[in-house]
Amino acid sequence: MTPELTVLTLAALLQMAQMVLYSIAGNAQAGSKAAMGPRDEKVELTGTAGRLQRAMNNHFEGLILFGIAVMVVTLSGSASALTAACAWAYLVARILYVPAYALGLAPGRSLVWALGWFATLVMLLAALFGGGGA
Repeated sequence: MTPELTVLTLAALLQMAQMVLYSIAGNAQAGSKAAMGPRDEKVELTGTAGRLQRAMNNHFEGLILFGIAVMVVTLSGSASALTAACAWAYLVARILYVPAYALGLAPGRSLVWALGWFATLVMLLAALFGGGGA
């Protein structure tokens, strides 16, 4: 498995961990009745539970672009030390993003988000413009 695919797998596991964290915090705040109900009425989570929910949703968005970058790099044969480093930078940024968002750290949250976004952008550009071969 390429480093990029390894990181994509770890990023998916991170997403699952975020789902668990959000579920625990959301259930603690809204109660099990709301969690197990039909959710006909929207439950607005606040505080840490709300921030964990937004961090999780943000990772879903970022994971789509990162997944595309990994697939393009892998299928085009553009994997390189640069794309591997960018993949790891993305993962580190996403790991740091969770506590930064949960704790309401500003501008730290935005800075780590930007690191992951730019790492994904560099991977896409490396594949598009021949960023090297494996």
